[in-house]
Amino acid sequence: MRVGPYAIGSLDVVVDRIRRAEADGFPIVWTHQATGIDPFVAMAVAAREAPLIEMGTALVPAALRHPSALAAEALTTQAALGGRLTLGIGMSHPHVVEGRLGLSYERPAEFMREYLEALLPLLHGESADIAGKRLTMRGGLDVGDVPPPPVLIGALAPHMLRLAGRLVDGTITAATGPRGLAEHVVPTITQAAADAGRPAPRIISAVVACITDDADAARSRIAATSKPYATMPAFKEMLTREGVTSQVELGLIGDEDTARDRAKAFIAAGATELIVREAPGTPEEAERTRAFLKSLLDD
Repeated sequence: MRVGPYAIGSLDVVVDRIRRAEADGFPIVWTHQATGIDPFVAMAVAAREAPLIEMGTALVPAALRHPSALAAEALTTQAALGGRLTLGIGMSHPHVVEGRLGLSYERPAEFMREYLEALLPLLHGESADIAGKRLTMRGGLDVGDVPPPPVLIGALAPHMLRLAGRLVDGTITAATGPRGLAEHVVPTITQAAADAGRPAPRIISAVVACITDDADAARSRIAATSKPYATMPAFKEMLTREGVTSQVELGLIGDEDTARDRAKAFIAAGATELIVREAPGTPEEAERTRAFLKSLLDD
C-alpha cells in the first residue's frame, strides 16, 4: 500500500519529519500551506538531508500565487529535489479566499480551469497564452531544463473532478470515505480521464490516524483540534454521502486491526494511495501509530 505521512509545523519540525519519513521507508511525504511556512522553501531545505523520498504539497491554495509565480516556485523546488516533487493545488474555501484574502471565490471550477491552462504550459517549459475572465498569462519562464512535476488538484464536486481527469494527474480528497470514493469520486474522475485519453488518475485520500486502545477518547480529542469540515459545503456534502457527521469518523482510529481494515477499505474503494496525518496522543499512541503506518507499506 502506498502511504505517505504529513510533515507540518515550523521549518525545523517539517525538515525533521521529512528526514524521519525517509528513514522510516515511506515513498513520499506531504506538506501543505495554510497559515504557516512556505512548503516549497521547506522542501528545498530538506532536499539534501532527505535525498531519496518524494515530496508533495497537499495542498497549496491557488489564490495565494499567480500561475507564473507558482510555476517558478514549483520548478525551482523540483530542481532542488532532483525531480521528486508532486504539486498538489486546491481552491481552498470561501471563508479563506473571500474572508481572509479579499478575493473572489465565484465559479471555482472555471477559475481552476483558467489557472491550469496558464500553469501547465509553464511547468512544461512552454509559453502560456491565456486571457480569461479571471486570469491572464502570456509568455514563459526561464528556469532551465527542469522536468515538470506531476500535478494534482483538490477535487470533490463533479465539475472539479472532471477537470482533474481531463487536465492533470489526479486528485487529493479530504472528508471523503470509501463510499464517497466508490460511488462518486473514482467513477467521475476515471471516466473523465479515459474520455480525454489520459492515464488512470492518482486518487489520494487524506485521513487521520491514531492507534489506541481508547478510540472514543481519541476521536473526541482529535475532533476538538480539527478543522470543522462539516461546516464547509463541499466537505459537508461528502460527509453526508458517507453517513457521518465528522471527518474524524473516517479516520484510522482504534487498534491496529481496526485501523488496517479501514485503510484497506479506502484502497478497495479506489484510492491509489493514502496521505496520513498522525493525530496527537500519548507517547505510546504516537509510537504505535508510527509503527502501524510503516507496517501498511507491506500490505
